[in-house]
Amino acid sequence: MCGIIGIASNKPVSMNIINSLKKLEYRGYDSAGLATLDNDEISEKKCSGRVEELEKILFKSPSNGHLGIGHVRWATHGVPNILNAHPHSSEIVSVVHNGIIENSDELKKKLESKGLKFKSQTDTEVITLLITEALKDNKPLESVFNTLKQLKGSFALGIIFKNYKNIIIGARRGSPLAVGYSNIENYLGSDSYALKSMTNKISYLDDGDLCVLSKDKVEFYDVKKKKINKKVHILSDDKNTSDKGDYKNFMSKEIFEQSITAKNCINEYTDSLKKDINIYNFPIKPEKINKIILIGCGTAYHSCLVAKYWFEELTTIDVEIDIASEFRYRKLKFNSNNLYVFVSQSGETADTAAALDICKKNKVKTCSVVNSVESTIARSSDWVLPIHAGPEIGVASTKAFLGQMLVLYILCLKLAQIRKDISNSSYQTNIKNLKTLPEAIKKSLKVENSIQAMAKEFLDAKGSMFLGRGLSFPIALEGALKLKELSYLHAEGYPAGEMKHGPLALIEEGLPVIVLAPKDKYFEKTLSNMQEVIARGGKILFITDHKKELINENIRFGIRVPSLDNLLSPILLTIPVQLLAYHVALLKGCDIDKPRNLAKSVTVE
Repeated sequence: MCGIIGIASNKPVSMNIINSLKKLEYRGYDSAGLATLDNDEISEKKCSGRVEELEKILFKSPSNGHLGIGHVRWATHGVPNILNAHPHSSEIVSVVHNGIIENSDELKKKLESKGLKFKSQTDTEVITLLITEALKDNKPLESVFNTLKQLKGSFALGIIFKNYKNIIIGARRGSPLAVGYSNIENYLGSDSYALKSMTNKISYLDDGDLCVLSKDKVEFYDVKKKKINKKVHILSDDKNTSDKGDYKNFMSKEIFEQSITAKNCINEYTDSLKKDINIYNFPIKPEKINKIILIGCGTAYHSCLVAKYWFEELTTIDVEIDIASEFRYRKLKFNSNNLYVFVSQSGETADTAAALDICKKNKVKTCSVVNSVESTIARSSDWVLPIHAGPEIGVASTKAFLGQMLVLYILCLKLAQIRKDISNSSYQTNIKNLKTLPEAIKKSLKVENSIQAMAKEFLDAKGSMFLGRGLSFPIALEGALKLKELSYLHAEGYPAGEMKHGPLALIEEGLPVIVLAPKDKYFEKTLSNMQEVIARGGKILFITDHKKELINENIRFGIRVPSLDNLLSPILLTIPVQLLAYHVALLKGCDIDKPRNLAKSVTVE
């Protein structure tokens, strides 16, 4: 989950490294550092905390090297401090690393038995010392190959050498790594987003690949040390900006962009003239799909939970959902008529990518629902359905979650139509309802003032509970997750009907309980479950699309969102729970865009 950058140039690189690291902070922000070759020496500068602190250090003590590497860290091995910050350097080698070396303890003991000393608690430092030892008898490329043979785990590496001042070596196993090109310099980065401000020409390393960069050229090698060629991708010109504009932070901007996200996504996938959905080139004939398996992590997993209800309601296809980190370790029974759908905001989620890799090895058909078509998961899938959300900078996902749900719903509708699981008139009605969604989202955002008043109720609470049934249950889970992520308050999401099977024990006087109750077939049952909470002193925050006046003395706050087709209710209910988490965190003074201990792109297991 760390971010790495490398630049080989004919001019000083430190400020470009800093600017790239700022873009990579979504991968981690516990500490930051860079190393350049300056006056034939490795010049290393590091700090705990954010890249802006590293920038201050550079302002006082500039680095003038024309070749360098940089890193932002999400701590795994060792606490986040200067000693554990990357790069990790010996006198002749400096390394930045994204990933985890699983046998680092074993390797460390071997190196210490040779009299070598470690300065940090990290797993990365073993790579530095192994390469340093190998350089006694080999040149850089061979030294790196020899070192990689000894490593177990995942990594993306950027390496510079004191005595070879013109090259950076990059290596990939598991964790993503990209190379960028320009006329006067070349780049190494964790992803294309970090490189996009400097170039739109990108190549991607596959597992086992190495690359050697200089300012003039890039060479690639496969795991067998054979020189190979790589396809150069021209990145699309993204019209979306990663600037906050007039918003306080990226998350508020991204919440309020959701009507635009929905409109863009719907326009991409629907044909207004034909009144049809433009999804083609299925990897399996839709009529032959036996089962759909939806796989994701965190918020993406919640979108899969919502989609399960849709597929069950609209199609005759069997549906399973799985958490990616569990899927990859289960004894699975693969079927060539199953479609395995992988959902990931970044397209780089390590557990999801590993689960996809298992499917590829078993030769089953795969589909990815991602926000980046240049990502590892997208490039590894048989079929890609982009969510068209534009850049999402805030660590806690908002508009990408909405985009994931939308694409899965649109896919569900198209499959139902092709398989004749729904009538053509129902298909047309659902598309028509879909077109009204962006405006309904815009209206839903107007509940913000009421949400601000609700947020104060959480400041002294021990915790909170989110309840829903049917399509609302996954939104209860997502609401609880958002509150935990942003405000660090304990929150749980439950199916409302499960309260009597244990969670009621948590209800006490004044506990905030958010009840999600759209006017669907569960509505009356949800009200009954709400009464169980009221009877035990819970403070009800009621969110509904019901037009009937339901607010009474037993309901502390009521929020009403627009009423649409029941199938679309989870999308609209998402808006108030996002705003609630945002405003609670704002009142608590939390870092909205960069919550503690988290990172945007989860590239380690």
